[in-house]
Amino acid sequence: MVNSETTVEAGGGPPVELEDVLDGIRTTAYRWDFASDRIEWAKNASAVLGGIDADAFGRGRAFALHIDPKHAAGRYEGVRGVTAAEPDASIPYSLQYRFMPEGRRGRASVWVEECGVCITDAQGEPVRAQGTIRVSGDRRRRARQQVAADAAEPTGISSRAELTGTLSQLLSGRGQELKGAFLLVGVNDLARINETYGYDVGDEVIAIVGQRLSTAVRGRDCLGRFSSNKYGIVLHGCEPSEVVAVARRMIASVEGDVLSVRSSTVAVTIFVGVVLLPDDAQTTQDAIGRAMQAADMARVNPRERFYCYDPSSPREAERKRTIAMADEVIRALNDRRIAIALQPVVTSGPHDPEFYECLLRLRLPDGSVLDANEFVPAAEELGLSKLIDHRALELAIDLLRAAPSRKLALNVSALSTTDRHWIDALEALTGKDRKLTKRLTVEITETAAVSDMAATAAFVTALKKAGCRVALDDFGAGYTSFRSLRNLGVDMVKIDGSFIENIGEDASDESFVQTLLDLAHRFGVETVGEWVGDERAADLLEKAGVSYLQGDFFSAPELHDGKAPVRRKSAS
Repeated sequence: MVNSETTVEAGGGPPVELEDVLDGIRTTAYRWDFASDRIEWAKNASAVLGGIDADAFGRGRAFALHIDPKHAAGRYEGVRGVTAAEPDASIPYSLQYRFMPEGRRGRASVWVEECGVCITDAQGEPVRAQGTIRVSGDRRRRARQQVAADAAEPTGISSRAELTGTLSQLLSGRGQELKGAFLLVGVNDLARINETYGYDVGDEVIAIVGQRLSTAVRGRDCLGRFSSNKYGIVLHGCEPSEVVAVARRMIASVEGDVLSVRSSTVAVTIFVGVVLLPDDAQTTQDAIGRAMQAADMARVNPRERFYCYDPSSPREAERKRTIAMADEVIRALNDRRIAIALQPVVTSGPHDPEFYECLLRLRLPDGSVLDANEFVPAAEELGLSKLIDHRALELAIDLLRAAPSRKLALNVSALSTTDRHWIDALEALTGKDRKLTKRLTVEITETAAVSDMAATAAFVTALKKAGCRVALDDFGAGYTSFRSLRNLGVDMVKIDGSFIENIGEDASDESFVQTLLDLAHRFGVETVGEWVGDERAADLLEKAGVSYLQGDFFSAPELHDGKAPVRRKSAS
């Protein structure tokens, strides 16, 4: 983080805390390294910029996604657009733009003023920027700039407010014809276009797509800008067959010819999500939500590139189950009904318990219990895994305190490996007491590690600094990346159970497990064989040189929440 805690003596009086001064004028500070795209923020960034998680903006691209798309290109050029600069120069910039704390889909926005300097290297190339961002309080200027920004929208295209107003009118029956449809049209690969050609070209592409779409809609329909890369269309008086024809006409209008932008041409494809009204949605919120689902399906459908929402589809049924399960997870967190079950990890040979893995459980109001695989996927899909990880950490630390000789292993989700708050919670709950942390092994999945090696390496370093051991779970799923993963410095790898459950019957699995064990031993890393279901599998693993064993053959997980044994219940 940028150091904003400097103390300055003022006229012999009490010291002035720079961070207090910044807070008072609603200002934060940053340092942005262009080569890595990393941004370091002052500690007050979250409070100043609308309560956001500043750690989520550790990269310039992530921060740009919270800038009004009409201003993003100008802001980028204002900070980094240095041409023919002097070597080792500090080039000042001063910008104003609209910042959106909830992202481009959110409604919240504030106008900010950004001032700083862009620093060049010995060749005159920009290498980093550092400056301040202040939330502006000039309402008149914000209003004037908002009017100017809205005026830049292509002619004949409505604002989002006008679009949703027309949609609400159709659904309320106040229009001449109730029957119709709502379409969402998105631009494919906009991020790639921005990265390749620049944000200014990306904005131009979106504008041209809007102009072409306007030629494909009828006069009584409403075309409006929905989000940064999507347009919405309200169709009046359309039968389902007509809606399909309109969708295809829109695709043809955009993709029939390349787009001429600045000094280049860009080939653009689009996707169209459709929801029929009022058959498949009776409210504005439902219409928008279901059109977004249909758009997601259209985006991954390379042949047709349009999709009509189907309430009877298996995907919709699965979506409803996911939402219902996520609601239950939230209630369980609030009611303290998330618990952990302990399963021993035993030594090879004597089979003495070395440590216990904490496995998540959810106790339902009727007293039955769900296993982790019945509720964790839904929680992860809807972004609840951080909350579950924090609760599991609380429970694990409580168990460590209650049993001074017990060692535990705790899984964390991929989101927590990039979340500094999890490390902060670990330090707060343990009081940095190494008598606790040295008995805790934190397990991260190999797939999560591969997805962001830099963030995972930082997480592992922080865990080791706190005194914890680190294990790599599901080892083998990303076997080809082992040379990179060894640099993480983990203490242990847990071989993916899918390679072990048939180890006595499948010779290829046996050979593969032996290879994994040999690699781990070569780099001095301990190993655990998971999902051990019988004596034959245990014997084969021990002969292969595994350090520890885990599975129902030794002991099934036992719920540890101080309550009586419970019956299991399927999520279905």
